[in-house]
Amino acid sequence: MVTIDLATERMLAEIDDQGVGRLVFNNPAKHNALSLDMWQGVADALACFEASDQVRVVVMSGAGGRSFVSGADISEFDTRRSNAEQRREYGRISARGGHALATFTKPLIAEITGYCIGGGLATALNADVRFATPDSTFGIPAAKLGLGYGYDGLAKLARTVGPGRARDIMFSARFLDAEEALRIGLVNFIESRDMIAEAVTDYARRIARNAPLTVRAAKAAVEAWEAGERPEHLAKVRELVDACFNSADYREGRRAFAEKRKPVFRGG
Repeated sequence: MVTIDLATERMLAEIDDQGVGRLVFNNPAKHNALSLDMWQGVADALACFEASDQVRVVVMSGAGGRSFVSGADISEFDTRRSNAEQRREYGRISARGGHALATFTKPLIAEITGYCIGGGLATALNADVRFATPDSTFGIPAAKLGLGYGYDGLAKLARTVGPGRARDIMFSARFLDAEEALRIGLVNFIESRDMIAEAVTDYARRIARNAPLTVRAAKAAVEAWEAGERPEHLAKVRELVDACFNSADYREGRRAFAEKRKPVFRGG
């Protein structure tokens, strides 16, 4: 296990020996509410994961078991978000973390236990696959706080659950339980608290054993579709698909199939 040094103790990052990176929101006393230093830690950790050939998939989780992320750290609002100018500065710093999540090219999994609220749900929506526990709770209570909610977060929500359900979640500011979240596509799987860590680890390692170039091309293709099939995105997908067919991994996959053995992919 390799530990990544970050500037804050409220974010933890490590890499195991099977290609899985782990990013932990470590502010359990506040239900892992996101502070500015945590956003900075997210950006720094994801940059390390992106640059590492060892990392093939990343799992996000919350420390303490009570919450994945409960939203923004409201205790900072009076000192860091009390007016429009401070809001812009806060947004600049937090946007770096949000951008790192939104543009991460490797598979991202959210392991959700307990509350996943506001900015926590926006964070989880950046994951490609989301696991939850039966007691997980979801919602965006911005309308109860008078907050404006930005385009990017709402667009991702609408693409995930549909515009009608996105309106319901935002207008009502109500909370959703895990079963409803599963039914509307907000999460992919529900696992018991006793089993979720093992289930997520097994799933992540399954991804890590697959051909990295193929997985990356597939993620890029889905994101190109979500973004409206812009020409530059489609060109990137074609480039990534071509890289798959020109790769040593493609040759290894064909050999392994012919030899009736499991392939060993190197990512090149």
